[in-house]
Amino acid sequence: MKSEIYHALSQKEAKDADVQPTGAQRAEAFVRAFLKRSTPRMSPQAREDQLQRKAVVLEYFTRRKRKERKQKAKGLSARQRRELRLFDIKPEQQRYSLFLPLHELWKQYIRDLCNGLKPDTQPQMIQAKLLKADLHGAIISVTKSKCPSYVGITGILLQETKYIFKIITKEDRLKVIPKLNSVFTVEIDGFISYIYGSKFQLRSSERSAKKFKAKGTIDL
Repeated sequence: MKSEIYHALSQKEAKDADVQPTGAQRAEAFVRAFLKRSTPRMSPQAREDQLQRKAVVLEYFTRRKRKERKQKAKGLSARQRRELRLFDIKPEQQRYSLFLPLHELWKQYIRDLCNGLKPDTQPQMIQAKLLKADLHGAIISVTKSKCPSYVGITGILLQETKYIFKIITKEDRLKVIPKLNSVFTVEIDGFISYIYGSKFQLRSSERSAKKFKAKGTIDL
């Protein structure tokens, strides 16, 4: 490519630049002659100053990289989950003995949450912890309810929604108990805590930010 540009110069320009036919001198002469022809209005001193610079910026603009938007995976809607029956417990799985290991895990979880349940532990502290804890795996009992048929039902809590508890009894029966107008008890290591369902109508994931009153009330 250089040879083509060099031959494009006139013989007079090559002679004036003292271009040598071979070696490094020829290349140097070619560059100087090319620059002289390309910048006729620039003085030799100014041209030399430009050559001595470490870098020549030729108005290069950097392109901003476009941020790739990560598409969040869309989960199933509540309606789709209901239609797929994802949270339904199959009849062959409705056995109390299957969920006893879950209850043991829950008890250890509460003991760790309360820094150990000792005889001198304050019941108020346990009550406050339980109200904000995840109750899946707890054994709960219905002690009061507007519907008398619910009173006395005891079992392991398997599912909790905003308005209901689903528990499995020792008779391997799945019971759906509404929270509204019911009082539940939760027992662990001799400590008994009360849950007033009418004041407990929220999801388990929302309880950590909820402030509960020291005493609940129920309209029976």
